[in-house]
Amino acid sequence: MTERKAKIETGWNLDNSYARLPKSFFTSLNPTPVCSPKLIILNHSLATSLGLNVQALQSNDGVAVFAGNQIPEGALPLAQAYSGHQFGHFTMLGDGRALLLGEQIIPQGNRVDIQLKGSGKTPYSRGGDGRASLGPMLREYIISEAMHALGIATTRSLAVVTTGESIIRETYLPGAILTRVATSHLRVGTFEYVSNWGTLKELKALADYTLERHFPDVDVVENRYLFLLKEVIKRQALLIAKWQLVGFIHGVMNTDNMTISGETIDYGPCAFMDAYDPKTVFSSIDTYGRYAYGNQPHIAAWNLGRFAESLLPLLHVNKTQAIKLAQDEISSFNELYHCNWLTGMRAKLGIFNEELQDESIIQGLLNIMQKYGADYTNTFLALTFDKLEDMSMFGTKEFSQWNELWQARLSRQQESKASSHELMRNSNPALIPRNHRVEEALEAAVKHGDYNVMERFLDVLSNPYAHSSKQADYSTLPAPSNSPYRTFCGT
Repeated sequence: MTERKAKIETGWNLDNSYARLPKSFFTSLNPTPVCSPKLIILNHSLATSLGLNVQALQSNDGVAVFAGNQIPEGALPLAQAYSGHQFGHFTMLGDGRALLLGEQIIPQGNRVDIQLKGSGKTPYSRGGDGRASLGPMLREYIISEAMHALGIATTRSLAVVTTGESIIRETYLPGAILTRVATSHLRVGTFEYVSNWGTLKELKALADYTLERHFPDVDVVENRYLFLLKEVIKRQALLIAKWQLVGFIHGVMNTDNMTISGETIDYGPCAFMDAYDPKTVFSSIDTYGRYAYGNQPHIAAWNLGRFAESLLPLLHVNKTQAIKLAQDEISSFNELYHCNWLTGMRAKLGIFNEELQDESIIQGLLNIMQKYGADYTNTFLALTFDKLEDMSMFGTKEFSQWNELWQARLSRQQESKASSHELMRNSNPALIPRNHRVEEALEAAVKHGDYNVMERFLDVLSNPYAHSSKQADYSTLPAPSNSPYRTFCGT
C-alpha cells in the first residue's frame, strides 16, 4: 500500500487549490506503486529554485516520491479531466497516465504544479496502461529544458526515474516516470470539457480560478472573461512566434495540448527543423500535415477559436453579442503573432528599427533557403559570424542580390555593426537539440544504460547563446539519409 507521507526535509510545500474546484473536474487517486525505482536524472537548478533539498530528493524517500511510492506531506493526488479536438475531432480525454500531486509554493510565493507522468492507470486512461517508457520521458526532459534555455515558455522537467518494470508497446520497454513542473496544467481542453459537460456555474468557477491564478490584475477591467480571452491570445501569439523563430515543430497541436498559461506542453512527436521548409512534418501520425511547421500559427488561431467558444456564456448574456466579442478578439491573433515574429526576425538579422521593406527582405531570405535546402539554424549562424561560405546558397545570384539588400538595410540604422552583431548573437542560438543528437542520447541511455551522452548534451544546451567552442560539434548536420526522420507520440 502506498505510504501517505515522505520526510519533510525534502522541502515540499504543497497546496491543492485545484482540488478545491468542483469534483467533476478531476478524480482523486494515488499513483500506482512500482517495484524498484531508480533515479536517472535530477534537475538540480530547478529543484533549488522550487525550494527543494537536492540531497534529500536523491535519498530513498525522495526517489520514492518521484516514483509514486510515497506521497509528500500536503499532497492530494488527482487526475484532471479535460476534452479536446485531436486533429480537428472533438473527444473526451483527461490525464490518462499522469497525476497532479499538488502545487508547490516556491520561495518567491508563487505556485507551480508538480505532476507525475507515467504514474499508472486513471479513469481517463481509455484502455491504456497508464505507464510511460524511458525514451519518451528522457526526450521530454531534454527538449523541455532546451526550450527553457532558449527563452521559450515551457513546462519543466524535475526528474526521471525508472520503475524497475517493463511496459509493452511494440516490444518490452523499460518503464519510467517523469516529474513535470508547470505554471499550471489548465488547457484549452479543460475549458472545452466544462463547457460541454459542466454547468454555467462550474464554467464560471473554472474561469475565476484561472484568472486568480494566472492573471491577478483582472480586478481593474470591466469584463473579466473578455480580459481572460485577450490575455490567453497574447500569450499564445508570443509563444508560437518563438517556436517559429527557432524552427520548433510541436507535432500534435491538439486543443488539449494548448495551455492557458502560454507554456509549451506535451513533448510527444516534437522535433526541430533542419532544412528550411514550411511543409516540414516529423510526426508519424500527422499524415496530412495539419501540424506542419508553416501551419502552426493557423492551428493556434483555430485552437483559440475553440477556447473562445467555451467562454461565450461568460462573455455576454446576449449570445450574438458574445460571438461578436469573441470574433473580434480572435481576429487579433494573426496581427499579434505576426508582430512578434517580425520583431524576432529583425533581431535575427541584426535590425533594430522598422522599415516597410523589412518583411520582404526576411521573406526573400527564407525563399532562397527553401530553394537551396539551407539549414535554418546554421544559416542564421553563418550570417551572424560572417561565414557566408558555409551556406549552401553561397555564391548564387539570388543570395548575392539579397545580401546587398541586407547590407544596405543595416547601413540605414544608427546602431553600429558591432551592435548588430551582438543582437544577432543573442537572437540566433549556437545550437538546437538536433534530432539526430537527441536520438543518439536516447539510444545510449535506453539501450546501453549510458547517460553520459545525454548529460553532455544537456550541458551544451543549457546556454544556447554562449557560442562556445564545445557547442560547435553539436551544430553539425546529420548524415544524408534516404528515409525521412520520423517522431512518435511515445504513449
